[in-house]
Amino acid sequence: MLKRPDSPLDDTVPARRPLAVRDLLTSTCGLGLDMTAMGSPMMSAYFEQGVYGENGWLLPAVGPDEWMRRLGTLPLMYQPGERWLYNVSDDVLGVLVARVTGQSFEAFLRERIFDPLGMKDTGSHVPADKIDRLPPLYAPDPQTGKFLVADEAEGGHHSRPPAFQSGGGGLDSTVDDYHAYFRMLLNHGMHGSERILSRPAVELMTTNRLTPEQTAALQSWARSVVHLSHGQGQTGGWGFGMTVRTYRGDYAPIGQFGWDGGAGTTTYADPDNQLVGILLTQTGMSTPDSARAMQDFWTTLYQAIDD
Repeated sequence: MLKRPDSPLDDTVPARRPLAVRDLLTSTCGLGLDMTAMGSPMMSAYFEQGVYGENGWLLPAVGPDEWMRRLGTLPLMYQPGERWLYNVSDDVLGVLVARVTGQSFEAFLRERIFDPLGMKDTGSHVPADKIDRLPPLYAPDPQTGKFLVADEAEGGHHSRPPAFQSGGGGLDSTVDDYHAYFRMLLNHGMHGSERILSRPAVELMTTNRLTPEQTAALQSWARSVVHLSHGQGQTGGWGFGMTVRTYRGDYAPIGQFGWDGGAGTTTYADPDNQLVGILLTQTGMSTPDSARAMQDFWTTLYQAIDD
């Protein structure tokens, strides 16, 4: 692994232990994206070697085996289990699931999650007969501020099956499908009379799994990308694949879990109030307007509670 996160790629020391699946589940495997340090040797290597960012898109453009080969040529940024880092762990998990189960990552999700929950509109791309329901993604021109289409619906990145089915951000979905998933989590893994996940598994996913030191590092990261995320994601800790609120800084209570998406979406579940809130915009987090809309959405939602 690197002596320091910003070290040259050949300035390394041995890892103290092998990676564990738990490191991947908690996003502490030692690899991750740092959008505030794009010029560091490690971040440059991600894009130069095509681990991320080919064809102007953040998701990998190669198949899982080739992606793992490329990733395997790079050192860890931190010791396994030492520090929370964004995104890479989830993509490795998707590859691991496919290899363990002997089927594609999407096929596994469809069999175990999507079909049992009735999530008929969720997958790794939007098929042609549904593409009219997908809006384009907009982003402002950095010079003029004028909104431009960053990703078309028809003919865009989501209109065809990807080479890499990404665990870190590779699914298209709808409000109804996403709601079914989060209601299942609120119901401790149950969907009606059918059990989808065990209660202990859901508890692990939706409660903070980080140490105080790891949580502090996560919060430091969230504050450092405030110019990109405009204040979103600063809710405390991390479970498995989602943030978990560990302090009450506004209306939402401790224990709320979910995530704010870079394409301008926000979804959280609140066990205390037994509610799920979902807001899907299409302007991305490259403008503060999306964050303001999200903040207004959550403020309005919680002010409407009358009990």
